Amino acid sequence: MEHSERQWPFGRQAVIGLLTEYGIQPTQQRVDIAGILFDHPQHMSADQVLTCVNKSRPTVSKATVYNTLGLFAEKGLIRQVIVDPNRVFYDSNNLEHHHLYNIDTGKLVDIPVGHLKVEGLPELPHDVVAEGVEVIVRVRNKPTRLFP
Repeated sequence: MEHSERQWPFGRQAVIGLLTEYGIQPTQQRVDIAGILFDHPQHMSADQVLTCVNKSRPTVSKATVYNTLGLFAEKGLIRQVIVDPNRVFYDSNNLEHHHLYNIDTGKLVDIPVGHLKVEGLPELPHDVVAEGVEVIVRVRNKPTRLFP
């Protein structure tokens, strides 16, 4: 399915159109969650989305946020980025790119696809095709020396 190029930020009507384009019924809660994700290209955890969506009035449950993010990822509207077994981000930029993850700060940033060269992929079994390659570069802050 071909999807239109994204224009940031998305207004409410554009969010409804985007959800419809991806075959997602635009309920009030889904529109609210998508509105947060598509305010600008960003990486958010489910808890961050929950906090933002309930900022003005707590009406969306944690289960609804998790289910909605799962649906959005399943439909290809957003990308799920698993930086470690206990930390998942939802990326509103679903174009091909890689990530740099700072373990110490928890910050996840995009690496444009042309800035990283991936070579030597294994030969694939005859009954599958490659869907994509995603690289996560994990970094730590350099330790500061207390004594020279």
